[in-house]
Amino acid sequence: MELALGVDIGGTGIKGALVDVTNGTISGEKHYLPTPQPPTPTAIAQSVRELHTRTLPSKDVPIGIAIPAVVHRGRTRTAANIDPEWIDFAAQDLFEEALGQPVALLNDADAAGLAEMRFGAGREEHGSVSIITLGTGIGSAIFIKGELLPSTELGHLTIDGMDCCPWASAAAFHRDGLSWAQWISRLQEYLSYYESLIWPELFIIGGAISEDADRFLPLLQLEARVTPAQLRGDAGIVGAALAAC
Repeated sequence: MELALGVDIGGTGIKGALVDVTNGTISGEKHYLPTPQPPTPTAIAQSVRELHTRTLPSKDVPIGIAIPAVVHRGRTRTAANIDPEWIDFAAQDLFEEALGQPVALLNDADAAGLAEMRFGAGREEHGSVSIITLGTGIGSAIFIKGELLPSTELGHLTIDGMDCCPWASAAAFHRDGLSWAQWISRLQEYLSYYESLIWPELFIIGGAISEDADRFLPLLQLEARVTPAQLRGDAGIVGAALAAC
């Protein structure tokens, strides 16, 4: 068994757990903290340190952190559903100082994609695959022949000047009081536009709402095959842990 700690920072919650990276399974208890408000770098670093202490009271293992932002060379270049202070911020340095050891830092949708391509719904896929995560916002990860194109941020595609990220996300389903039919209509419009630009062979749909995949995936009309993520809400944790190894 080879263990790593995966931490998945989201707009509403921060999750973490030890992961057996040989098979992609959670090892032991999964921990959760609400994302601090406002979600500034200092506040989130403190929460990640607390989660680290809860998860690793006596273990020294690699750590990977997934964050909802474009990540270039250890800096967060954008801030999706977190504080604007993260824009062009030395995030990797912050987390390494907070935790006292090196960390791997990557975009949250990329982390979910790594997990699904290694252990989940994309495991046998060798063509073009798009992972779409539906949560507080919309995340995207693109793989070509198993290789990741990092930090694509195609959840922020615009239709008629409207950012699809808050409009078609899982959060919009609850925030706007939508029926399933209304939300599926939004998701269909977003994915159809995405498909007209990228033309993947497979969409993998993740995020917590994928637990209800049977209620909406069969109703989507797309050229690509569509399947739910197999690791569901744990994909970000598993992918973050993979990135650390």
